[in-house]
Amino acid sequence: IARHVQKHQRLITVMESLDNGKPVRESRDADVPTVVRHFYHHAGWAQLMDTEMAGWKPVGVIGAIVPWNFPLMLLTWKVGPALAMGNTVVLKPATYTRLTALLFAEICAEAGLPPGVFNVVTGDGRFGSKLATHPSVDKVAFTGSTQVGQILRRATAGSGKKISLELGGKSPFIVFESADLDSAVEGVVDAIWFNQGQVCSAGSRLLVQETVAQKMVDKLKERMRHLRVGDSLDKCIDMGAIVDPTQRKTIDEYVQGAKAEGAEVFQAHDCFPTKGCFYPPTLITNVQTSSTVVVEEIFGPVLTVLPFRTAKEAIAIGNNTIYGLAASVWTENVSLALEVAFNLKAGAVWINGHNMFDAAAGFGGYRQSGYGRDGGKEGLYEYVMPTWMEKPKPENVDVNYKTFGATLPTPPSNATVEQNTIEIDGVKMPCIDRTYKLYYGGGQKRPDGQYSRPVLSPAGEVISVVADGNRKDIRNAVEVAHAAAPGWGKRAAHNRAQIVYYMAENLELRRDEFATKLQRMTGRTMKDALEEVDLSIQRLFHWGAYADKYGGSVQETTLYGATVRVHEPVGVIAIACPDESPLLSFISLFAPAVIRGNCVVIIPSDKYPLAALDFYQSTCTPSK
Repeated sequence: IARHVQKHQRLITVMESLDNGKPVRESRDADVPTVVRHFYHHAGWAQLMDTEMAGWKPVGVIGAIVPWNFPLMLLTWKVGPALAMGNTVVLKPATYTRLTALLFAEICAEAGLPPGVFNVVTGDGRFGSKLATHPSVDKVAFTGSTQVGQILRRATAGSGKKISLELGGKSPFIVFESADLDSAVEGVVDAIWFNQGQVCSAGSRLLVQETVAQKMVDKLKERMRHLRVGDSLDKCIDMGAIVDPTQRKTIDEYVQGAKAEGAEVFQAHDCFPTKGCFYPPTLITNVQTSSTVVVEEIFGPVLTVLPFRTAKEAIAIGNNTIYGLAASVWTENVSLALEVAFNLKAGAVWINGHNMFDAAAGFGGYRQSGYGRDGGKEGLYEYVMPTWMEKPKPENVDVNYKTFGATLPTPPSNATVEQNTIEIDGVKMPCIDRTYKLYYGGGQKRPDGQYSRPVLSPAGEVISVVADGNRKDIRNAVEVAHAAAPGWGKRAAHNRAQIVYYMAENLELRRDEFATKLQRMTGRTMKDALEEVDLSIQRLFHWGAYADKYGGSVQETTLYGATVRVHEPVGVIAIACPDESPLLSFISLFAPAVIRGNCVVIIPSDKYPLAALDFYQSTCTPSK
């Protein structure tokens, strides 16, 4: 396929620019070479799958949905790894830009791809939802807006489908006084005016150190006066047309709104076409961190400028967004660049560069920029599943709302006591109630609503009483988790491992006690309960060993310089545990999250919560 794309490079280049409106120079020098590079790269992974991806198998049918800003390149990011791992693909291109997808289908047939392996279906946005929710689609790969990504996530929830989302962004472009300002200016051109700013990772927030802010702005204005806007097929053009009038209108509404809020707007109108769907390069200053044009993704050639004083302030402003797709840091000070890069909450951070993509380097975001990766070995895992795994077949479970959350009556004063229990209407209860509390912020907490519920054994015996939390308890736990996340994420990996080993040692000391509690809660044999405790101890040691062995790697790419892949913490993770194997499932979900520097807010098994509640009492101290 890569060779056939090269063969038809001129036709593809022209068609991509006609379809999208981007300058033909960008299609020729950026899009098509990236497409070819991805197919060659993933052809290599196809060759090495049996050895490098041993233990993994194809997912099945991939439903790929791509946007209009990079019709062919983003198609390739989905199709390349999917085909390399042995999947079949049904592609839905954007409504505006279907031509190169259909041309690519012809290229696949010409290259000898078997019929049915790659398929293209066209339609509007609702058509994409139909594809994503089709029961025979095993995985959804989507690139597009955050709003549509949220719709697809809700539509596929509970279906058992894999899904990866590469969504919007509001990426910071941070310039320090130690940067080469002339290079930074050219970097801004590539960051925000590349493809008319219609790029998910566009550096649309320019953060400049106060001491050089005015000088940087003056240089930018001068450079903007020399940007050429016009016919996309003119090789001398820097910016082409916006994809359609609706998008152009949206961009202009954001700019006019900024003027109404008191911002200063500079637009370069030199040599600007009077006809067509064009929009001039735009620079907006005198804005606040809460300004609409600073907060929301505009998806156009609009750049906002914010000053900062210190590196700490730059990091705070850079992370002050709901997105987390990309960022770039500009300085000649290497230690400063690395320190800031590691603290920016973005999926990709470039140093002295922006919008630099390579097939060997994974790309994707987190927060509301989505999850999953395109490119690199990490991108392959989006299109495979373990060989032992069967395709999930979710079953809808009906909840009996008449008995859901039911409580038991208070025992009367004349109840008889036998063997430390009392019996009321055939239900045995402990004569001394033990109420397990919530645990967050390093201590046990009473539930905000002061409610509790009993935990019953299979025989109907009340084993204990547990706290029943509400929204305020969740809010409190999330707040303390966020407060602890920066320190825990930066703690030495060896220290995190020692803490998890300590948990395993304490669990071993109380092995029989935990097994007895499991046997009493679940009704399983003592042998099974002891085996679950032993597996939980083993699992803690396993993940403790991984604490300092998954930090990342340096990847070889075609880019100038080194690409560093860092497995940084996600942050605060919400976990809900199943009823099956209540202790082992709790440990298996909790341990890998914390050893990699995350903080967790976890809900134990609803039916058998005591194993997790005993675990925090026996293994956790306020410092942990």
